[in-house]
Amino acid sequence: MPKPFTRYPGSGMHTHVSLFEGDRNAFYDPEDPYELSETGKAFVAGLLHHAREISAVTNQWVNSYKRLIVGGEAPTTVSWGRANRSALVRVPMYSPGKASSRRVEIRTLDSACNPYLAYSVILAAGLRGIEKGYELPPAAEDDIWALSETERKAAGYKQLPQNLGEALTEMENSELLPEALGEHVFDFFLRNKRTEWNGYRSEVTPYELRTLLPVL
Repeated sequence: MPKPFTRYPGSGMHTHVSLFEGDRNAFYDPEDPYELSETGKAFVAGLLHHAREISAVTNQWVNSYKRLIVGGEAPTTVSWGRANRSALVRVPMYSPGKASSRRVEIRTLDSACNPYLAYSVILAAGLRGIEKGYELPPAAEDDIWALSETERKAAGYKQLPQNLGEALTEMENSELLPEALGEHVFDFFLRNKRTEWNGYRSEVTPYELRTLLPVL
């Protein structure tokens, strides 16, 4: 379960990705200050560009969005950074002499996703960034968790979907995902998850009874 306990961080499934051309790590560039190649930068740019529309797949349950909140030790904005654990995509520190280990880490996924579908959309987003030559925005140097909502907006950080319903709307408007998943899986996934979201929305929770019933 992505977020089984209210007062504790959730169960993430941080995913590390490298791309190889034969024996060469296509993400590695010794001439770059951070050893990240243009291919690697375009891959990260693709992840960021499509982050909101792939969220319904990487975080596919109503409970998933209880984890993606400020203070939950999980990313909340579309951002990347070098060794920045508050960012959606993190580029780990480079270990000298280990070019094959140059990689990027995606920190949104949770432990309850379907890994086959989640990895499909992650690879599709990153490869689309390479194919289209997406430009990587500046790295996040801030501790995004420490910023107020106003400060995050002023800094230009776009927020990840706040719930499954919002994520499904983003997915419905995607041109990438029908191609990445296939039309049949894409349509079935949306129908299945809309049913889950509508069932959740119609359920009166113990929280509502506890906080509202005594005063209304």
